[in-house]
Amino acid sequence: MRLKTLFIVAALGAATALAGCSTGGTIFTSEYGAKKDSGYQLPQIPINKVPRQYHRQIVKYDTSEKPGTIIVDTSDKFLYFVMGDGKAMRYGIGVGREGFEWNGTARIAMKREWPTWTPPAAMIGRQPELAKWRGGQPGGLSNPLGARALYLFNKGGDTGYRLHGTPEWNSIGKAMSSGCIRMINQDVIDLYERADVGAKVIVK
Repeated sequence: MRLKTLFIVAALGAATALAGCSTGGTIFTSEYGAKKDSGYQLPQIPINKVPRQYHRQIVKYDTSEKPGTIIVDTSDKFLYFVMGDGKAMRYGIGVGREGFEWNGTARIAMKREWPTWTPPAAMIGRQPELAKWRGGQPGGLSNPLGARALYLFNKGGDTGYRLHGTPEWNSIGKAMSSGCIRMINQDVIDLYERADVGAKVIVK
């Protein structure tokens, strides 16, 4: 009987290790495999090349904001989806490079799957080769907005900023974008399913 008990304890310990418990919960390192989505074949992410802190995970997170709120920490490159009970789902993100940073409070006005990307006129001015997409680049695996986009509006209307996927998984944890918040496609799909239109978004 004692041997059986020891076996069960060892098995539970191994399962916990595989689940990848972190500060307050589970790390979803196994969730970055290839997957079909709306007719597209998302490639597997070489997640071992992404620093572990940027893997999707449930963490302890104390905040007075209500569940469903999204809090973006641009300095640490984390996005938190508040879950309540002192916990949040945390995702690694890429943020705006120097000169393109932004912060403030907004709300999700729209959500789109495999969205069209239309480069702003100012971006086309900096990168004339993007002029071919002046009328919009259709959604797809090479589209800069990735698999999902959540559109941020404030009292003044469309901020021009998005929470969106990216095919450039190696930009996560870095300041490389033109101001939008980038996420690994598998992560933005997960966030898209959790976040409601009208949800509060705090970028700091």
